[in-house]
Amino acid sequence: MPQPPQPPIADAPPVDECVTVYDRDHLKLYVRLLDAESEGAPLAEISWLLLGIDAAAEPERAQRVHDNHLGRAHWMTEHGYRDLLMKGLP
Repeated sequence: MPQPPQPPIADAPPVDECVTVYDRDHLKLYVRLLDAESEGAPLAEISWLLLGIDAAAEPERAQRVHDNHLGRAHWMTEHGYRDLLMKGLP
């Protein structure tokens, strides 16, 4: 199994209506998930390389964590970016 991604990835990101510390810490992950989606990468590859989850051993969790974070990544591109533009990165 690969080294755990840094910073640690929760099973679900926050659902706040503003950018959180978790979001800021995981911006790179969000961008990589969006890239993987646009490339049509398989879930097994995404979960292994980006989330540190073995999809063969934990298929439901891999799907859930992927979907939760990809959803937040889309939220960031539609809404969250405004917070980043106004407040900047730490």
